[in-house]
Amino acid sequence: MQITINLPEEIGQELEAKLGNLSQQMLEALAVESYRKGVLTSAQVQSLLNLPSRWETEAFLQRSQAYLNYTETDFEKDINTLNYVLSE
Repeated sequence: MQITINLPEEIGQELEAKLGNLSQQMLEALAVESYRKGVLTSAQVQSLLNLPSRWETEAFLQRSQAYLNYTETDFEKDINTLNYVLSE
């Protein structure tokens, strides 16, 4: 599937000058946001971005902070669960 985005020329030029390849940047942003929302799996991200391995995909997702949905509350729940399990 091919998707086209219309940008004002001056904005497109400025973004490309600062970010590089806009098509790749948009594809990566879509992959990260879709992964965060649970729409895509890491295997689908790998396929979408033509990444060579699972490890490259995990590195990309970490660099992109795709795991931001893990909150302090999640962390506290995990600690409480571990404490409970270890106390038994």
